[in-house]
Amino acid sequence: MKITKFAHACFIVEDSGRSVVVDPGNWTDDLTVPENVDAIVITHEHADHLDKTHLQAIADKNPDVVMVGHSDVVSQLDGFKTQAAVPNEGVKIGNFELEFFGGQHAAITATMPRVANLGVMINNRLYYPGDSFTLPGVPVEILALPVSAPWMKFSEAAEFLDAVEPRLVFPTHDAILSSVGKGLVDRMAAAVAERIGAKYQRLAEPLEA
Repeated sequence: MKITKFAHACFIVEDSGRSVVVDPGNWTDDLTVPENVDAIVITHEHADHLDKTHLQAIADKNPDVVMVGHSDVVSQLDGFKTQAAVPNEGVKIGNFELEFFGGQHAAITATMPRVANLGVMINNRLYYPGDSFTLPGVPVEILALPVSAPWMKFSEAAEFLDAVEPRLVFPTHDAILSSVGKGLVDRMAAAVAERIGAKYQRLAEPLEA
């Protein structure tokens, strides 16, 4: 499995020569679109996770790509090939087994409406909760960990990492952080990871895992 991380919440997982793109949103300004994409996973409808310009660019190079997400998400994607996902069920698209968890975005404020959100497990190895700290209830080898957002505080990310107990963890959802802020988060998350026997790694380069 090869993992390539882009700005904010977007990353690409490649396995056996095919790939899945996760959460290509409008804060991802460095996305390089491959030509081997089977699926795009969209955890929820917020623009920093779902950008139709990115979706179209991926579909232009990959005409058979399937966009997978909650029914609230795929209902907004007219003109694209889509498949609705539901919690605690899996779908297989190309080389990828995708299983979904949760159902609701973490609360931002008491009065702001909460949208649907699904965490995703990719090929029974990599778990990403989207904008939530939903526990999958199954073993996780690699964790994509949200580290900064209006809907969270770092203690929640630390508790989530501690509960999941992955082998490898990398940060995501961090576009609102300065370079100083990223350094601080990295030091704190690395300390939690070390305590539970995990490796914390910011993915400046693609990772073979």
